[in-house]
Amino acid sequence: QVQLVESGGGLVQAGGSLRLLCAASGRTFSIVAIGWFRQAPGKEREFVAAIRWSGGSTYYADSVKGRFTTPRDNAKNTVYLQMNSLKPEDTAVYYCAAGRGWLVVAGTGYNYWGQGTQVTVSS
Repeated sequence: QVQLVESGGGLVQAGGSLRLLCAASGRTFSIVAIGWFRQAPGKEREFVAAIRWSGGSTYYADSVKGRFTTPRDNAKNTVYLQMNSLKPEDTAVYYCAAGRGWLVVAGTGYNYWGQGTQVTVSS
């Protein structure tokens, strides 16, 4: 089992920044990738970004490319989602998830999920 705990959400004005944290514990050796997803009210869950647990390769949804990054601290088993130049349309509940595949953008490809954290961007 892998446990994921998220933190760092909040309210920010458009153009501002927030950093989300995703701390992993348990059988972290089984993790291939950490993905970030978000779900806005009335919308489908969408893929945001992912980082390979070993090696650090990343990829991003087009909607956040150039604004979001997802660095990691392996010593702390923690992955971050650094969100810059935030827009009102980034408002959503953000989730991190752990999976055993790479280049997976479907949520069904991830086995373990964090509890989610609310990000609200005001205009």
